[in-house]
Amino acid sequence: MIKLPFLVAALLILCSACAPKVPDPKNLAEAGIRAVNLFLYYQDLDRAERFYTQTLGMEKVADYGMAKIVRVSADAYIILVDAEKGMHTVDEPKTVAVALLTEQVEAWYEYIKKQGIEIRYTLKTDLSKPHDGFVAVDPEGYLLEFERFNPHDENTVLIPLLTDLETLYPAEKSGSTVPDGLGFHSMVSWLYYKDLTAMQSFYENTLGLDMIVDQGWAKIYRASQTGFVGLVDQSRGMHSWTEKKAVNVGFIVDNLEGWYNTVKNSALFELRTQKLEKEPQGRYKAFVGYDPEGYYLEFDKFYPHEMNDIFLDRLK
Repeated sequence: MIKLPFLVAALLILCSACAPKVPDPKNLAEAGIRAVNLFLYYQDLDRAERFYTQTLGMEKVADYGMAKIVRVSADAYIILVDAEKGMHTVDEPKTVAVALLTEQVEAWYEYIKKQGIEIRYTLKTDLSKPHDGFVAVDPEGYLLEFERFNPHDENTVLIPLLTDLETLYPAEKSGSTVPDGLGFHSMVSWLYYKDLTAMQSFYENTLGLDMIVDQGWAKIYRASQTGFVGLVDQSRGMHSWTEKKAVNVGFIVDNLEGWYNTVKNSALFELRTQKLEKEPQGRYKAFVGYDPEGYYLEFDKFYPHEMNDIFLDRLK
């Protein structure tokens, strides 16, 4: 006969082996980030959709009516949200810049000019510098940085990570006006802070992300294979710090419950969402918190649903 204490111990070992990994509060990133998804907010959502899908050639992978999800690169997405139904309004400062990483910055520059799109900062190229690029403005004022990182001492960790990434091009018959050969392989979400040292500690020690580029007044962290988060000293960047910010910095994770429980139980940061519930149509489950300087951090998991068929296929 097997003694009861031994049997209980064996069952506990088996159960722990089968259970999903619970995030370590000292290194949440090890729990698995499937992709990054940046939420931007618009008064004219249809116009924003046309701009990102037709003018920039990004694939729309989901359409919820009040939100459209477009794919920038292999595992980096932008979610375009109707500001009347989202968490932010069009009156809030657009304190974010979206870097669209491409090897064809010169060709993109000529194309963007021909489209009559506002250019905030003209193209600058110098292969001896860490990066080249220009900054354009989307239909409602968000800054888009078309950027190429060059071989440079500053980029010794980053360049090998970018070398083998797939560039996504507009699909045939997509209605895009983008010329052949132009696409994007990665995305950086640039965020603007007053206390860069404290925010560096938050992203490294609380979220567990690895810094791969240190520009002194800007730091870049890798969140997914092609999705990066950039922290910028607001005294040096394109934006100044603002209390409100019309953006959510999103992460798609597998073990959403583990993330939520760890953040809540360990009080890692303030939560905006006090319950973890699936949305009424069952398309996704999410929770939202705040980083130390007020950016909304959103953690999502998407579920099988007819509206998610393409999206989930791309997330594989």
